[in-house]
Amino acid sequence: MAEDLIHNTNAGIERLLEIMRRLRDPQTGCPWDIEQDFDSIAPYTIEEAYEVADAIQRRDWAELEGELGDLLLQTVYHTAMGEEAGHFTFQTVVGAISDKMVARHPHVFSDESRDKSADQQTADWEKIKAAERAGKEQKGTLDGVAIGLPALLRALKLQKRAARVGFDWPSTDEVMDKITEEAAELAEARDTLSQAEIEEEFGDLLFVMANLGRHLGLDPEAALRAANAKFTRRFEGVETRLAEMGKTPADSDLAEMDALWDAVKADERRS
Repeated sequence: MAEDLIHNTNAGIERLLEIMRRLRDPQTGCPWDIEQDFDSIAPYTIEEAYEVADAIQRRDWAELEGELGDLLLQTVYHTAMGEEAGHFTFQTVVGAISDKMVARHPHVFSDESRDKSADQQTADWEKIKAAERAGKEQKGTLDGVAIGLPALLRALKLQKRAARVGFDWPSTDEVMDKITEEAAELAEARDTLSQAEIEEEFGDLLFVMANLGRHLGLDPEAALRAANAKFTRRFEGVETRLAEMGKTPADSDLAEMDALWDAVKADERRS
């Protein structure tokens, strides 16, 4: 019966769950899959989430389908290990998120009015989440912001939490002033302090830059991804122009590559 399910291409999620059970079977499964645990799989989960975001940014819908499957596999993997350890099952995970979505959308799933602004819905959502945190004995403002988040995303979430209780600069002017202050401290640290102290000052500057993005209504992570993509595109343009000259970056120098970089930028602006 299980063998039929594994080869039934129309069986949906039950097929994938059975495939994972077979992979993790201590007697007949895959040695690599059997050896894995939550800690070893967690980095793959993060990587797959970023690959989903990358496919979306590139508007590659065919690839997105595959990446979403890879991300779903991570959930199936963790739930399989959770079931083996007696912590939870795939069905209890599905049940928990379903209950949460119903509870957090009373304007959709109960008698509460849907006639409210997006800002009011966001405020209501945060009240519900705060009540959930209280039920988990998370009393502090910053409780529940996952430590394992990417640092830039966690900085943004910490700042948003603090802002909700009034701990925030009133405008971007104060944030810009703080950036100037932190940049000056970093410059001083570079010349006079230890490497650990330089790292601390650099972190302070990054933290305030993330805060500036929040004040400007920007997603710092998305802005940095866009900057990475722009750098990649322009540097590849430099490499293309060097190749047309029969050269590689290793055959060039900074002055020549800077000139080609400016030419690539100029072509982008014209187009």
